[in-house]
Amino acid sequence: MGKLAGSDGMLGGSSIIDPDGLPFRAKQTNMLNIVTPRSQGGPTENNPSPKGADSKESGQVDEEMVRKAEADKANFEKLERDIKEGLEKNPSLKNLKDQVQFARDKDGLRIEIIDKADFAMFGLGTTNMTPRAQALIKEVGKLLNTLPNKVVLRGHTDSIAFANTNDRNNWSLSAERAEETRKNLERQGLSPDRFARIEGVADTLPYNPNDPKDPRNRRISITILNRD
Repeated sequence: MGKLAGSDGMLGGSSIIDPDGLPFRAKQTNMLNIVTPRSQGGPTENNPSPKGADSKESGQVDEEMVRKAEADKANFEKLERDIKEGLEKNPSLKNLKDQVQFARDKDGLRIEIIDKADFAMFGLGTTNMTPRAQALIKEVGKLLNTLPNKVVLRGHTDSIAFANTNDRNNWSLSAERAEETRKNLERQGLSPDRFARIEGVADTLPYNPNDPKDPRNRRISITILNRD
């Protein structure tokens, strides 16, 4: 994942409320009172350092984060189980169950739909999703609708270059395939505001790093993000 904008801050040096940067310490106290108002548990004349409000608010935030994390864990486990059961029960998709893999990482639950020698999600060098892949995405999309979490789509390719580029390459192809997957998920009812990112990474994150041309390197990753 990329670095979040603004993580380095905008200003260096002394703060505007640095005691060394103010001529009178009384002004510093007044400024701090404004920056941290009474309603936010800041210092007051009678209680220069009230901790109860901050502690209570922090506890509420922590409790909410724990509640969401536990709900996400349960939802992800159910989603994985339901997808596997759905594939097993569908005669046309049953033999594709090994092409759908699940992994938990720091961002959430990642579902990877992987090509193999006799199965491809898209026509060679195109964004035309095959009928079997459409049926697979339909099954996944139906279950994604049951969750509130944001979704990230990422397209991957193998390292085989285009024979006739026409200004296209694996970077554009991987991004276009991720976008085509988004369209198919929206057709299953997934709301447009559920998508956090649509991205293509070409062959930079291979499934099999020992063989850049391995067909399994061609895949679509669907990550259901943890809730903040």
